[in-house]
Amino acid sequence: MVEIACVVDAKAQLGEGTYWDPAAGKLWWIDIYGPTIHRYDPKTGANESFSAPEYLGCLAVREKGGLVVSMASGFYFADPEAGRYEKIVDPEADLPDTRFNDGKTDRQGRFWSGSMFEAPGKKAAFIASLYRLDPDLSVHRIVEGVGCSNGLAWSPDSRTMYYTDSHTPVVWAFDFDAATGAAENRRTYVDLSFMNGIVDGSTVDAEGCYWLTVPFQGKVMRYDPDGRLMQTIGMPVDLPTCCEFGGDDLDILYVTSAVYNRTPEQLRAWPQSGGLFALDVGAKGLPLVPFKG
Repeated sequence: MVEIACVVDAKAQLGEGTYWDPAAGKLWWIDIYGPTIHRYDPKTGANESFSAPEYLGCLAVREKGGLVVSMASGFYFADPEAGRYEKIVDPEADLPDTRFNDGKTDRQGRFWSGSMFEAPGKKAAFIASLYRLDPDLSVHRIVEGVGCSNGLAWSPDSRTMYYTDSHTPVVWAFDFDAATGAAENRRTYVDLSFMNGIVDGSTVDAEGCYWLTVPFQGKVMRYDPDGRLMQTIGMPVDLPTCCEFGGDDLDILYVTSAVYNRTPEQLRAWPQSGGLFALDVGAKGLPLVPFKG
């Protein structure tokens, strides 16, 4: 039996972007539509909140201090406590119908974020991409023709990269070159067609297993490196959105969720929608690396 606790009943519109900072012993996470950056301290239960100037995508701690974040209009350095945001680059300045979304650092300290199509009233278009921001602040487009970037994670040995387009039911695996940051040989790793599912935020544990959230179906699932389903966890909300291991021993799986257009009836059924959850899943994660730029 998996223990699940709602540790912050935040009522986030679209919780995402989990990043455990082992040096501080705190979890960073975001409400994309807030737009708000959160910092949760499990030792005290305190959750600090900082307003951002536009919709958020994802974040990571920066080796030189502060954060690196993606927002609707590209990559930024951020000091959320001081309210300072310094633009680095907008790789999609010519695409008004996209915004940045899911991402994280790889194990070599490069920061990744993918974009997604978001233009209410328009037919979905596969015009988004996945980008890599290197420590020298050069930006590189790695995957093109995407509807909604999600599910980014790497195997413990950095030889495999996982990634999904949430407009499809498929998670892909790529051969990853840790030295160069190149990703090649895309193939199907997990296909949720059998349950009419899509994948949102994800992570990898110390055993190399891939944990994914299934929005609209209230599930967190664990797959082994060969793509075999190992575990399915039912959440107390229907919209889990992102997951990452944290805690002093990296043995707590933190899962964000969303209110996101829930009807009054749905909110009565799932009153903790938009909360941050802590799960004891019997596995340990791997530390995320600060951005080296």
